[in-house]
Amino acid sequence: MNRILKSRVFKTTVIAAAVMGVAGVAQARDQIRIVGSSTVYPFASYVTEEFGAVTSYPTPVIESTGSGGGIRLFCNGVGEGTPDISNASRRIKASELERCAENGVTDVTEVKIGSDGIVFAQSSSNEGMELTLEQLFLAVAAQVPVDGELVDNPYAKWSDIDASLPDREISVYGPPSTSGTRDAFEELVMEAASEELEAYGGEAYTEIRADGAYIDAGENDNLIVQRLTEDTDSFGIFGYSFLVENANSLVASNIEGVEPTPEAISAGDYPIARSLFFYVKNQHAEEVTPLYEYVDMFVSETMIGEGGYLTDIGLIPLPEAERELARERVAQRGTLQLADL
Repeated sequence: MNRILKSRVFKTTVIAAAVMGVAGVAQARDQIRIVGSSTVYPFASYVTEEFGAVTSYPTPVIESTGSGGGIRLFCNGVGEGTPDISNASRRIKASELERCAENGVTDVTEVKIGSDGIVFAQSSSNEGMELTLEQLFLAVAAQVPVDGELVDNPYAKWSDIDASLPDREISVYGPPSTSGTRDAFEELVMEAASEELEAYGGEAYTEIRADGAYIDAGENDNLIVQRLTEDTDSFGIFGYSFLVENANSLVASNIEGVEPTPEAISAGDYPIARSLFFYVKNQHAEEVTPLYEYVDMFVSETMIGEGGYLTDIGLIPLPEAERELARERVAQRGTLQLADL
């Protein structure tokens, strides 16, 4: 890969003022404005830098706001003060698409770009840890079953949950409630584990403890990584790509006996795997002239295919048929409908 391109991968292009402002009639411009997921941010940043380098258009402006925050900005309306694309580490919710429509955003194309695993990692100065979904749930849930009754989480150390686990305080840096990673963690870990525990009556339980054991670390996953190198007794929850970029300093836990690898995530064997998306506001295409050229570059085999540039920084490619479907949806400007969700 071109060395210069690699050096540009994580160049900061966040200019918040460019995606905020007073909504109004869209005006012609040649700079794309993107918001959304911190997990998708490294991949989108690579594409924006490449786009700025090889086309006559300026490098798109991109802001890491979290999936929920990005979709909220995206759905605020059509016009100069609203973004053109929103990245998401989860699928848009029906309620969010309804809000889009209420605000006049009625023509949205959904683009799936690849897969990702959520890792539970710590400093590589420690030995790797084997965890079940239930053990991970018991570490972070607000209420847990004790003697058949739900009580405020009493577990202070991992060894309190299971004597085979380390005699270390439970300290977990994780994403906030606006994050797609948090949504996916709640679904794939919290819901999956709680539905199997009799004390919850077969119902999903997703409330995270608020006694200091779980630390809301904000939308920037790089900050979680930095904290783990300083606070070596703690764990962090973030996307697989950040593990790839910090393989020398971090080690991930195996979940249900499965190591988070590209093969395990792609095959669905790793239990905390999810899909990554971005959403295109087609109503901006006439005014934002490079919009589809950027989207076409993003979904190209050069970027998201097997051996594509984005796989070098942690994207797990979709099967070939799904990649072709993504390009077909982009080519047809397919409009996402509520019935699709």
